[in-house]
Amino acid sequence: YKVSGGLHGVGASVVNALSTFCNVEVHRDGRIWKQSYEKGKPTTDLVDSGSTDITGTKVTFKADREIFKGDDLAFNFETLSNRFREMAFLNAGLHFELSDERADSEKKADFQFSDGIKEFINHINAKKKSLHNDVIYFSGNKEGVDVEIAMQWNDSYSEQIYTYCNNINTHEGGTHLVGFRGALTRSTNNYATNKNLLKNLKTNLDGDDIREGLAAVVSVKVPEPQFEGQTKTKLGNNEVKGIVEALVNEKLSDWFDRNPGSSKSIV
Repeated sequence: YKVSGGLHGVGASVVNALSTFCNVEVHRDGRIWKQSYEKGKPTTDLVDSGSTDITGTKVTFKADREIFKGDDLAFNFETLSNRFREMAFLNAGLHFELSDERADSEKKADFQFSDGIKEFINHINAKKKSLHNDVIYFSGNKEGVDVEIAMQWNDSYSEQIYTYCNNINTHEGGTHLVGFRGALTRSTNNYATNKNLLKNLKTNLDGDDIREGLAAVVSVKVPEPQFEGQTKTKLGNNEVKGIVEALVNEKLSDWFDRNPGSSKSIV
């Protein structure tokens, strides 16, 4: 749990408050603990319900129709499916099963990716032609911060960079994105200059040009994250910028040197 993070920090309490009933069952330390609630208020004490040899939590709830009117109660399978797929990409090996047991649906989804964010890149680039066969992947840890990066250029003109902190999608980027972009521009220009690939240009390549056709995932795990805004769409930890920058400078420069053919195509 050292880097776990929800979106707003009030999930369970809000679900409980907006439900006609909410039942919680926790398997922990060899015992089963249960408690029930109605409209946010506990209807039972915390009860020890016997022994167990597994760990985990099950929450069962029903949304309150006095609060949610009309079609607001229709859970969207695709919304849930997309989020679980994203979580499986970000946590290599973690297994998700999603079953829709409503009367008019028999949808099921199963997600598990042993190669994690490398497979995320394959998913993003599935309908595009890549400029190099292998997905570039590297990871590292510094000052307690874990960094994972996967990237691959394709022949499109769009830039698709997805950034995450503690599995939370930081839509507006932040210090991890700034560090990644800066190091990407510097490393690519250094390689191009050293190999004399820019001899017909009077200037270095712009960052926008380098990121054209790039699909990338930047995932960091930060023990004490500082987000801008309650919805956590932007990461603010200044130290993360330098950590990501140093990793990309080192690892990407090494990849360029070991893959001259692909590197020339990218430049």
